[in-house]
Amino acid sequence: MKKIPRHIAIIMDGNGRWAKKRGLPRIFGHRAGIESVRDVVRTCSELGVEYLTLYTFSSENWRRPSEEVNALMSMLKRMLRREVDDLNRRNVSIRAIGRISKLPEDVQKELFSAIEKTRSNTGLKLYLALSYGGRAEIVDAFKKAFDRIQKGEITIEDLTEDNFREFLYDPELPDPDLLIRTSGEMRISNFLLWQIAYSEIYITETLWPDFRKDELLKAIEDFSRRERRFGGVTSID
Repeated sequence: MKKIPRHIAIIMDGNGRWAKKRGLPRIFGHRAGIESVRDVVRTCSELGVEYLTLYTFSSENWRRPSEEVNALMSMLKRMLRREVDDLNRRNVSIRAIGRISKLPEDVQKELFSAIEKTRSNTGLKLYLALSYGGRAEIVDAFKKAFDRIQKGEITIEDLTEDNFREFLYDPELPDPDLLIRTSGEMRISNFLLWQIAYSEIYITETLWPDFRKDELLKAIEDFSRRERRFGGVTSID
């Protein structure tokens, strides 16, 4: 029987290349990628995965042409509105991490509405990493910790690797068991830098718009064959 990861995180890469291969504008790749999001969310929900974190829009993505950024924000807003009913049927709740305040106000409104409408669901927790950067999260976490130190609520000696988590964007989010990156790129791309210290990493050449249930099951099958030691040793070492 397959070991099902408790938390899967995905760097959804390759939308632009998928569109380019078909002679289409990049935005068509992003649209096609939405179908992959739907399929992966449904599959994770069916398998009993507890947490799924999708690298939806990075802090670096703001540097893209304004036309592409605006189109991505519009797509995000529409997706949030359209998917809520299906997520509720599947008992999936939406959460978000990142510098959310940088998103356009209308997108924030739609995001918070979707979070509220799915809040009571008890199945898969779907985290959208939006305006997110791993380094930014660590800096923001340090600022929160420093504020509490200045207020005298904790001392610098109180700050440890174990309790640093409470200053991250969402302390409830556990470390990913499995990190998937599509499109074959061998980079972390500033994603969940604190949390992936011992995550298993799976790289596939498949471009994100082509990544569906079968591809996800391959990643989980590969994960099932791995022995996680977290820096320790086994009896055969």
